[in-house]
This record gives sequence, structure tokens and C-alpha cells, in this order.
Amino acid sequence: MTADPPRIGSADWWFRDRATGERVIAQPPNAPILVVIAATLVSRLAPSGPVRRVAGVVATVVLAYWSIDEMARGVNPWRRLLGAVGAVADVRRLVDLLHLLRG
Repeated sequence: MTADPPRIGSADWWFRDRATGERVIAQPPNAPILVVIAATLVSRLAPSGPVRRVAGVVATVVLAYWSIDEMARGVNPWRRLLGAVGAVADVRRLVDLLHLLRG
């Protein structure tokens, strides 16, 4: 006999990995998030110039990749929500970048 599926909105529904059945709330950061963190730090700490701009672009592009990947393949709704939050943050970054480019 199989277990009943979790009720929508319950803790199990939010955090249960659909493939393994384990609860997944947090996990060690994956490579794209480590790149986003490193590039963001460089973009904040580097003096004005090309290194700072390139680091900002790298952070934005990699965050977009990570967000789309999490929204598409996240193991549970919580992970997909984190991807959506990343996408919103990325859109905000892009808007800020466009404002900077316009002067």
C-alpha cells in the first residue's frame, strides 16, 4: 500500500523531494550559486572599471541560469519558489543595470 500524497500547502508538500521522499529545505550551495556569490562579491568590492562590470554581468547571467533551472527542475515547491525569488532578484538587477546604462 502506498502512502497518500501530501496535502497541498502542508510542510510535506512544500519540502518533500518527489524523487527520494526526503525533506529538502537547505543543502550545500551548488556551483552556479557559488559563482553568483563570488561574482557579486567581486562586483561590490572591486574598484569601478571593467572587472566590476564583468563581475556584475557574470552574477546576473548565472543567477538567471540558476533561477530557471530551479523553477524547472527543483525537487519540491520550496526549491521552485527559491528559483522564482532568484528570478525576481535578477530582473531587479537587470532593471538597475539598464538605468545605469541610460545614465
